[in-house]
Amino acid sequence: MARLQRKKTSKPKKKSSESAGSASVNEAADAQAGKTTAVAATAKEVRKPTPAAQKKMPSAPRSEPNKVVGWFNTSVQFLREVKVELKKVAWPSRKQTVGSTIVVLILVTIIAFFLGAADIGLSSLIQVVLQ
Repeated sequence: MARLQRKKTSKPKKKSSESAGSASVNEAADAQAGKTTAVAATAKEVRKPTPAAQKKMPSAPRSEPNKVVGWFNTSVQFLREVKVELKKVAWPSRKQTVGSTIVVLILVTIIAFFLGAADIGLSSLIQVVLQ
């Protein structure tokens, strides 16, 4: 089983005095020139979708043929993805499969005999106690 990975929380990095000083000089120069300063966006801010992009416009009610076609296309896409994933599977050889099957059958037989013996033993014990 895969282990659950915890999200790492990153602490904001402190800027060195040199970069902070040069940034304030640049901001002061821009302010004197009448320019507005743009705040650099981090990678996380760039990846966030805008609220307008998150909202989906309600679509018109579909007619029955469109539902069938959409369902069919979705099913075909799913089967294509299944085929791709099955190609990634490391399949056992015939010899490994036969060997594993024999081991399973032997273990099931042993457990069945054990449970049968335990059942017979407990049944006889209950009969002795009740009589």
